[in-house]
Amino acid sequence: MSAERALGALRSIASFIHSRYRLRFTRREQLEAWQARQLRHFLRDVLPRAGRFQGRAITDLASLPLMDKATLMGDFAGFNSCGLSLEEVLPIARQAEASRDFSPTLGDITVGLSSGTSGNQGVFLVSSEERQRWAGILLAKTLPRHLLPRLLTPWRPALRIAFYLRANSRLYTTLSSRRIDFGFYDLTLGLEPSLARLEAHAPDVLVAPATVLRGLAEAALAGRLSIRPSHILSVAEVLEAEDAEAVRSAFGVAPQQIYQASEGFLGYTCERGTLHLNECHLHIEPEWLDAGRTRFQPIITDFSRRTQMIVRYRLNDVLRVAEAPCACGRVERAIAAIEGRADDILWLPDLPGRQLLALYPDVLRRTLLMHGAALQEYEIHQRGLAWQVNLRAASDHDDACLALGDSLRALCAQLGVRPPALGFGHWQPAPPEAKRRRLKLLELPEGLPCTY
Repeated sequence: MSAERALGALRSIASFIHSRYRLRFTRREQLEAWQARQLRHFLRDVLPRAGRFQGRAITDLASLPLMDKATLMGDFAGFNSCGLSLEEVLPIARQAEASRDFSPTLGDITVGLSSGTSGNQGVFLVSSEERQRWAGILLAKTLPRHLLPRLLTPWRPALRIAFYLRANSRLYTTLSSRRIDFGFYDLTLGLEPSLARLEAHAPDVLVAPATVLRGLAEAALAGRLSIRPSHILSVAEVLEAEDAEAVRSAFGVAPQQIYQASEGFLGYTCERGTLHLNECHLHIEPEWLDAGRTRFQPIITDFSRRTQMIVRYRLNDVLRVAEAPCACGRVERAIAAIEGRADDILWLPDLPGRQLLALYPDVLRRTLLMHGAALQEYEIHQRGLAWQVNLRAASDHDDACLALGDSLRALCAQLGVRPPALGFGHWQPAPPEAKRRRLKLLELPEGLPCTY
């Protein structure tokens, strides 16, 4: 092993130990004190390395404006400590996407593209040191105790991880080592061609978007796949209850979740099955969407990053908080569900026609789940006061459309909103590399204010 590779391995090991064993707080006050110390250092010593913040004395996070993907892309060089412009890095990312060779870097900087589910792709930058620390943090937060000996005992087989995603990155392949056999499976090639290789790989850990996990589960239940992973992680999409149940039925393991985006490693599932925000490495301000403070959009500041500054960055995700603390004892905020993106919320006028009221994704999903196996797939796209509902039914399509229309109108009556004009069509599968978006607000109804 070269000296550089050995140093990288040591960084990952140190990051693993620190994240798994030292950053375990028993009181919320301890966590917040840790965050405050990290933020002071970040604001004083790290943020001024980026051109946008040079020459500024920043002591208070709240004094900084909010940013989002458009802000970052609009001043790309200003938000990274290398001064790299978008024109310098974008060709590298696009060439990797076109060639499917994700190994080239710009010096020691990994350049990647986000998936662009919000309508425009973003570019992220990560240094080699950040990749190595990230690998340790990810393993510390997601690897169950029963698999730890596979990392620590050299006489046992290496831990085998199968990872399905649209694009690979050095951010992920950093996990590969003598003790980790990491396999990337390219979703742009389709699911079916990967089954033989996956069978031969026989992974201990399976990581994939929820729809891919569902497809693999169906292949296993049909007898075309016989892998037996002992740990399964859902990434990149909302994990719905029926997906989780299909995976559990096929593999005998309940899937856990990783909440990861190009903006950072945002959350993980603990041993009790609860999703927690990664607040040991991020500061997260909730932007509440309702008076009862049950749902929020996260505003994140990643005080662990040194290359690309993510500071008071408003994500487009909608998170629903857990009603009670998790029994695992962690004080990092517990999340009941990642409901989707803000533009997964649909809007309809109240009965007096004075304002628009929000119909949250989980409310709509629960209504549609009442149709059981009769409704196999669906999507709802809203334009103004019209909803286009595309579905795949188990039997007669027209009967399913009538039943679904009745359910949606009943839901509207229950919520006190005017029903939309409903149009129905046939559901068509998206390309294998595309993220599932069941609900999508394409055009907001005009002339009325929104009330969450």
